[in-house]
Amino acid sequence: MAAAREDTQDYARIFLSDTPLMDTRAPTEFSHGSFPTATSLPLMSDEERAAVGTCYKAQGQAAAIALGHQLVDGAVREERLAGWLRFAREHPDGYLYCFRGGLRSQIVQQWLADAGVAYPRIGGGYKAMRRFLLETLEDRAEHAEFLLVAGATGSGKTRAIAAIDRAVDLEGLAGHRGSAFGRLLDEQPSQIDFENALAIALLKLSQQPGPVFLEDEGRLIGRIGLPEVLRKRMEAAALLVIDEPLPARVQVLFEDYVLDLGARYLQRFGETGRQQHRDRLLGDLARIKKRLGGEREDRVAKLMGKAFAQPDDASAQELHCDWIRLLLEEYYDPMYEYQMAQRRGLRLYRGTRDAVIEYARGQVARG
Repeated sequence: MAAAREDTQDYARIFLSDTPLMDTRAPTEFSHGSFPTATSLPLMSDEERAAVGTCYKAQGQAAAIALGHQLVDGAVREERLAGWLRFAREHPDGYLYCFRGGLRSQIVQQWLADAGVAYPRIGGGYKAMRRFLLETLEDRAEHAEFLLVAGATGSGKTRAIAAIDRAVDLEGLAGHRGSAFGRLLDEQPSQIDFENALAIALLKLSQQPGPVFLEDEGRLIGRIGLPEVLRKRMEAAALLVIDEPLPARVQVLFEDYVLDLGARYLQRFGETGRQQHRDRLLGDLARIKKRLGGEREDRVAKLMGKAFAQPDDASAQELHCDWIRLLLEEYYDPMYEYQMAQRRGLRLYRGTRDAVIEYARGQVARG
């Protein structure tokens, strides 16, 4: 019989090893912020937690604990215990935690022990782990060597990031492609979830020497804000600039925003997916009307409408490429040229996407 595992406060090991975590906080706490490998298996529902909190303020700890046991009893208790036992069986290397590593996680741990399962918990709980990750993020953002993959819209920066070993995909972590048209179907993570995932990614890369590659981003990726300490480092970081011809960039955007996004809408919504995809792109276009200008917005919208009115054939692709090209030439490219003129970072290398990838891999090999 395997020896019972000890409770732990080795947060670095927890995150470096992607340890499965049982989060026993209430659902609202979990949705506000948690960790990539955590599963929400609460001791109390939001309503139960609120009732216990009210009781604690009015009558003290003993009365609140008694109320908690009263609320989580009988069939409710058995159902939740079954979920904890299932998680423990499926993840024998995992840990459980609550907000501060206190009463809630102790109760869950005790009920599991009463059911014959010794399962360790994390000392300090969510609060201590979150503090560890914030400190890690601050330290790595200040001391890591960052190289940014830059390039005009459609140059395939995200594709390059995916091909480089020591890279962090900021847009992937943020669940957004970074442009006015960059929303995906699923909601973006919470700001806290993004920061936690970013800190873990940087912690893992810090275990070996070498630069960290990031895509050149603005202050916001959708509604997710880059941590200020990281943003300041990125503003002065050296750049690897992807230089791709216009037709290649149009093709990348066609693949991302027409083919890939369209397939996601069809998979999610079936027969109405094509219509929803069109409405979504037209809505995104309308949001940049003020910056784009009414006349250009109207031209793009008409081309977009004609493209969606066509069957999925070569004529539709040509029309889609027409509105994409118009946006690049008259909106995104001038904006990119202006932004690059303001950048302080050294232009370390410029080339095609494949050339930039090879250059970055050479930097990784040198450590």
